[in-house]
Amino acid sequence: MSRTRTAIIAALALVAGASGTALAADPDAIGVAAVPCTVDYKVQNQWDTGFTAAVTVTNNGAAKSGWSVKWSYAGNQQVTSGWNARISQSGTAVTATNESYNGTLATGGSASFGFQGTYSGTNALPATFTLDGVTCNVDDGGSTDPDPDPDPTGPKVDNPYSGAKVYVNPEWSEKAAAEPGGSRISSQPTGVWLDRTAAINGVNGGMGLRDHLDEALTQKGSGELAVQLVIYNLPGRDCAALASNGELGPTEIDRYKTEYIDPIAAILADPKYADLRIVTTIEIDSLPNLVTNTGSRPTATPECDVMKANGNYQKGVGYALNKLGDVSNVYNYVDAGHHGWIGWDDNFAASATVMKEAATSEGATVNDVHGFITNTANYSALKENNFAIGDSVAGKSVRESAWVDWNRYVDELSFAQAFRNQLVTTGFNAGIGMLIDTSRNGWGGSARPAGPGAMTDVDTYVNGGRYDRRIHVGNWCNQSGAGLGERPQASPATGIDAYVWMKPPGESDGSSQAIDNDEGKGFDRMCDPTYTGNPRNGNNLSGALPNAPISGHWFSAQFQQLMQNAYPPLS
Repeated sequence: MSRTRTAIIAALALVAGASGTALAADPDAIGVAAVPCTVDYKVQNQWDTGFTAAVTVTNNGAAKSGWSVKWSYAGNQQVTSGWNARISQSGTAVTATNESYNGTLATGGSASFGFQGTYSGTNALPATFTLDGVTCNVDDGGSTDPDPDPDPTGPKVDNPYSGAKVYVNPEWSEKAAAEPGGSRISSQPTGVWLDRTAAINGVNGGMGLRDHLDEALTQKGSGELAVQLVIYNLPGRDCAALASNGELGPTEIDRYKTEYIDPIAAILADPKYADLRIVTTIEIDSLPNLVTNTGSRPTATPECDVMKANGNYQKGVGYALNKLGDVSNVYNYVDAGHHGWIGWDDNFAASATVMKEAATSEGATVNDVHGFITNTANYSALKENNFAIGDSVAGKSVRESAWVDWNRYVDELSFAQAFRNQLVTTGFNAGIGMLIDTSRNGWGGSARPAGPGAMTDVDTYVNGGRYDRRIHVGNWCNQSGAGLGERPQASPATGIDAYVWMKPPGESDGSSQAIDNDEGKGFDRMCDPTYTGNPRNGNNLSGALPNAPISGHWFSAQFQQLMQNAYPPLS
């Protein structure tokens, strides 16, 4: 039984009339008649003079080709902007009508939209909603709490990073502090990678999942604390790169479920850890491969074609979302690649569709997805200030430059915000948030341009001004010249839950040459600085650092480079 359905049935058992919240009717519950529509109105964030809200309307009547949701405020709330609906207000009355792209509302189908507003005094829940003039029931999520809890049994908040410390992995912190100058960043929070089944109990005497959670309770003290876990062990993992291959073969989906996900879910569900906010990054570098590296594309690989045919990426992600999402204090964030991977027109909407397929498979629903994370373990610059996608030089747009290569986005922040909107349009909840991994995308140091390039031609303009100094945006392994990016922080920009260091700085992406290992990790030529490339990086040099160890192992030279080139600089 999903959290949402459980919450609704539990709500029906409560005493009616609690604090002005109308209880939802579940049409599948015994003895409860179906209602023509249901509205779920949630205040996502709230501050002294304003708030953001997410609204989901579910149509239980005949299918519609257009819709209009109306409600009235009892106070002085004013809608100032909205998304995924055309919203107008007259006095206290608000009307939200569909956009051209989301007007179809099937029987049993839902549409989600959101908005920002102002208020003073009390930001009370609207008492009545209508869909095309028909009164709807109000779902159980309505709240004037700035951190609403959609599950009465757990401490769910809108943004798990808000008002919380974030777990510092003592194993990474010790390695960082042992480096010259490393104490400047050794107290930063980083992700804990569960990159094989053995990692659950600890590898080679290292900390296992319970050890980390126990340490997190110690770090938590009396406040709130978020723990970041990377769920990373899909069958046929990372079909387009050998350095991060995993232990499970393409068909071993059952082992993934029973030997990997189930034990993790059981540990996370231990009531001992119920007061932690557990953030999971679900399976990096997987789902976008099914779009970009399959079929007749020049970047296709036989391994990715196999994974697309057997569906085990979607099944694995769906199963993880379902099982981990059943734990009330777990916040699932699905990996969403980065702008230099799925920012092109052919990849953008198609990737969101594949993610929706995964999020609705193996018992999962979109309610099991709290958000998405971009740039995990990658190098895409957060914000390019010296040129913009709309700029033109000598009659050519920035999109025509060799670096941008017709991408719609020039940096990670603009991509993450736009992709969030695309995901909502595709059917994910309007309240989803984004994370951006900024652990290695600072690109500071002496090579960081102080201003735009010369306007002699579009390539000179872009190349002279771009912070991202990679040879090609497709280069991903131990990049020469990279630096630490923005420090981890909560709510840094619209739609962004946090900047995070999900990839621990100093851990290698892959070995520069073949190294025997018992971790299932192969040798990828993209980690070899002498490699001249492939179609996925435009047949350019790899830009990788030499003498690197296998992925996940400590790489001192990289760590020192990241500190040297940090932006903002380290003090």
